Amino acid sequence: MAAVAQASRWQLTLTRSWARRGPLACVLWPLSLIYRALFAGRRLLYRLGWLAVQRFDAPVLVVGNVVAGGAGKTPVVMVVVHHLRRRGLRVGVISRGYGRHGSGCLEVTPGSRPQDVGDEPVLIQRSTGVPVWVAERRTQAAAALLAKYPDTDVIVADDGLQHTALHRDFELCVFDDRGVGNGLLLPAGPLREPWPRPVDLILHTGRQPAFAGFRAHRRLGPLGWQQDGSTKPLAELTAPGQPPLLALAAIARPDEFFDMLRACGLPLARTIALPDHYDFDSFNPNDYVGYSVICTEKDAAKLWPKWPQAWSVPLLLTLEPACLARIDQWLRIRLPAKLSSLDGHSIT
Repeated sequence: MAAVAQASRWQLTLTRSWARRGPLACVLWPLSLIYRALFAGRRLLYRLGWLAVQRFDAPVLVVGNVVAGGAGKTPVVMVVVHHLRRRGLRVGVISRGYGRHGSGCLEVTPGSRPQDVGDEPVLIQRSTGVPVWVAERRTQAAAALLAKYPDTDVIVADDGLQHTALHRDFELCVFDDRGVGNGLLLPAGPLREPWPRPVDLILHTGRQPAFAGFRAHRRLGPLGWQQDGSTKPLAELTAPGQPPLLALAAIARPDEFFDMLRACGLPLARTIALPDHYDFDSFNPNDYVGYSVICTEKDAAKLWPKWPQAWSVPLLLTLEPACLARIDQWLRIRLPAKLSSLDGHSIT
């Protein structure tokens, strides 16, 4: 765990440096110029047609971001999928499966392990129940998805704004309170690509948006869940006689999860911030005897095999009705026949 802690500290140092143009950003700035040149060159090859952009029969809606370090894409993907399904549409999801140990093109099933397909695809499949495919190239995942489910109406891509090989019909770009940070490209700043650039919808998941766009509202669910399906109100986790709480998170911004727990009135005896997508292979429960562990829903799938009594807390996210209406507007243009009979459905 010492190496893991060191990696987490380095990750935290780097992401904090992205907030301003300080000494570390200045040192890394020449590398960001190389990154910009490579990115621009690749985009040019696609525009000239020297690299092919693959289209599919089903329209593609990409949920992604231009800022490294996570901005809340996966919860947005799940909300969008639920919304499309309420519209009566058949939906499939594609993902790279970041953080998995395996490779190849795989369908995510209820029994899939995060190590094989990635933690976020497992969470999406379990939450939505729609077909989910992962592959190193999202175009391969989309082809496999449509080969097995040819009646799919809409493909939702979890991440992939920078995956130019995949033709997209709608781009939803997610930001948190960081905005674009110091405005520099990787590794001197958080930007994966130059910003601003055209997208169909900008969504802010934080409390203080840095610029104009729609808002998403986040809160933790009222119940903690264990692997066997047992639930308990969060308030009861700190009732007299309960063990002290140890909160851990292997997400891009773990402090946000800890702050949300405290805002729910949970006194945290200890917190452990782990690198994003940490696999828990080196996690030893014997080091934390006497604590009651509470974690994110994404981490639970990897932690439960070692600590089944850990409490998982889901993140509940809602989008503004106007945001959902913008998606519906696009759908009625792109899929008029499909949605013609659904115009009377209310936006929820």
